[in-house]
Amino acid sequence: MSNMYRDEVPAYGTLIQLVSDINSQVLQSDRNLKSSLDISDGLDRLSQERHGAIRLGSAAELKTMARIFSVMGMFPVGYYDLAAAGIPVHSTAFRPVSSDALAINPFRMFTSVLRLELIQDESLRELATGIIDSREIFSPSCISLLEKAEADSGLDESDANSFVIAAVETFRWHEQANVSQAIYKDLLGSHRLVADIVSFKGPHINHLTPRTLDIDLAHQTMPQHGIDPKETIEGPPQRDCPILLRQTSFKALEENVNFVDEDSSVSLGSHTARFGEIEQRGIALTPKGRTLYDKLLDKAKGTDSGDYLENLESAFKEFPDNWGELRKQGLAYFQYSVEENNAVPITEENLEDLIDRSVVRFDPIIYEDFLPVSAAGIFQSNLGNDAAQTYAESSSQQDFEIALGKPLRDPFELYEKIQNNSVLAFTE
Repeated sequence: MSNMYRDEVPAYGTLIQLVSDINSQVLQSDRNLKSSLDISDGLDRLSQERHGAIRLGSAAELKTMARIFSVMGMFPVGYYDLAAAGIPVHSTAFRPVSSDALAINPFRMFTSVLRLELIQDESLRELATGIIDSREIFSPSCISLLEKAEADSGLDESDANSFVIAAVETFRWHEQANVSQAIYKDLLGSHRLVADIVSFKGPHINHLTPRTLDIDLAHQTMPQHGIDPKETIEGPPQRDCPILLRQTSFKALEENVNFVDEDSSVSLGSHTARFGEIEQRGIALTPKGRTLYDKLLDKAKGTDSGDYLENLESAFKEFPDNWGELRKQGLAYFQYSVEENNAVPITEENLEDLIDRSVVRFDPIIYEDFLPVSAAGIFQSNLGNDAAQTYAESSSQQDFEIALGKPLRDPFELYEKIQNNSVLAFTE
């Protein structure tokens, strides 16, 4: 998928090289970070780590997509309400869920589904529904291999390679639209995302995102590489101990599209949807930490005076910026390990003492998920500020899970399990 997207969007290849250079600089200058990543299996996966994003049109497409990702060991984690931010979709992230699986496959797919009921024009809603229902985004070979994988509880190496190739084709960009230019403009008038999802043959990957260890440097450096970044970095402010997720992107590309009009003539138009993104991932926060994060974010947004970034920096002074304090206050999740030369039996009773004596070390568990406010900010910066609308209906996790055909996994439970398992590995 990365190779395909690099061919389709050359600027993505520039991002990859930029991030690789910055990561090498950071690791050379910060030996503690390099050691921490090495212990938590984060170093080997760093150069391969990506997240992608797709937008689906229906419950049926979501259900089949979930089956495909399940074969690849990726499961739906978390629920994201983007309708509240004026974007007519709700989303989840398909990803591996155990530390071992994440070390092997450091990939996440942020997957959104169009909420057709939020299209206010009834006739346009019916038209969009019919277009979505009449298309088939998965190739016959992809479905055939999917059914074989499910029936046989897996695939041999040859079929697995064929399955990956067939699945990746689902996300390829199609220059040929499946609607007329007039219908496209009507869909665009409803919302840019509606036009993006309904007007094409499949859910083209709209961005792939490498992970950087210094997003501020990446953001500053992008213009030097001919890349125009968005104005601000989404997420928490710069910190010594990074938390959750920070993201930046370059603005969406205007791409040529061929529309087939009602008289079967082809007319040339354009579409803007796909962009490049860079992210910096910090430590995963506990429910207590996430509550504090949301409180401080609301405080920064609710301050009328001054620059928002200054307000953000000021508000987050209340959030501890020290690994030890984050751990002691129960604000974040850590992976525990024992120094190689230790001969002291470790129990739950002496664990804290051995941590204080540096016999047991703790390293950040990296946040693998997303932030609704940040995702909305990225979407809006690439769709245009005029794309944001107000939707009276609230989103529904229950409806999403019904469409999915299975419950969503709770990210907090997954992080806590990784943390607990790391302690159980060496305690008596």
